[in-house]
Amino acid sequence: MSAKKVYVVTGSASGVGAATARALARQGAAVVVNFSKSADAASAVAEECRTLGGEAISVQCDISVDADCRHMAQTALDRWGAIDGLVNNAGTTRFASMRDLDALSAEDFHQIYGVNLIGSYQMTRACEAALRAARGAIVNVSSVASNQGVGSSIAYACSKGALNALTLCLARSLGPEVRVNAVLPGFIESRWLLEGLGKEAYAARRAQYCATSALGATLTPEDVAHSIVSLLQSAKTTAQLLTIDAGHGIGRM
Repeated sequence: MSAKKVYVVTGSASGVGAATARALARQGAAVVVNFSKSADAASAVAEECRTLGGEAISVQCDISVDADCRHMAQTALDRWGAIDGLVNNAGTTRFASMRDLDALSAEDFHQIYGVNLIGSYQMTRACEAALRAARGAIVNVSSVASNQGVGSSIAYACSKGALNALTLCLARSLGPEVRVNAVLPGFIESRWLLEGLGKEAYAARRAQYCATSALGATLTPEDVAHSIVSLLQSAKTTAQLLTIDAGHGIGRM
């Protein structure tokens, strides 16, 4: 059994997941860097983690597939003998106007829920026994879209609202051994959002967000990662939905 803390971070080849993996590695942790398609990017993140003082392996897993989830959990256990924390960060969406109800199909909803909600449930189930044994923690990466009715699409916002409900359910069902919380970020500066919106819309939305948030800022992946790591290590905190939005929710005077 490893003396290091062991964490599984889904969707960690880039963005918030990669930032979280790096933050944990700086503390000397062992990290499973998960990817579904970007093998080279995940390998690069794993190498960064090792350079920062942690241990890391990259594992391919489509979290919408239960067998993949169980394989990834077992890979962590085979390597280090424990799982102390799970970050359910992997997510997907389809950018579609909320004003156009024909922009989404039932298949779109199934695909988005399959990753954002069902995938998080399956990963939790796959890691449950190890997390209970370690008296570990789970952090689900949700979004302010979940309670504001905004975001890339209706299906995305609804999936994150369901993830909030899952967080509360799991906090009850996995306690007292396992703590379960969620972070709800606002506008994160990321390639994912830039590519989804396009340069002009991204720049306009970023400027509007800065102009109307109390701190006059957006978020970086590192900002969100800091809160994730804090929740993983906060021994008496569970069933919390932590909004991280630079004060956008309260606005500016």
